[in-house]
Amino acid sequence: MKAIILMALFSGVSISAFAKKNCTDAPKEKWMQEAYFKKKVEAEGYKISKFKQPGSCYEIYGTDKDGKKVEIYFNPVDGSIVKQK
Repeated sequence: MKAIILMALFSGVSISAFAKKNCTDAPKEKWMQEAYFKKKVEAEGYKISKFKQPGSCYEIYGTDKDGKKVEIYFNPVDGSIVKQK
């Protein structure tokens, strides 16, 4: 019983920790404009179906150049990938 409770507790912590992903500490004035960022990502072969800005990240849902579904968190300052699913 304790193992189940501990597993549920730790899985909740990891989900909430990822939900608050910190991609940059830079102020928003240093971030790429959303339109420029989207064009840059699309030029790299991604097709964006959904764009979000959770916390300090740019996040896209879509497909890569091979048609595979992706969920990617980017640093909004330099466009580097922080986390990819």
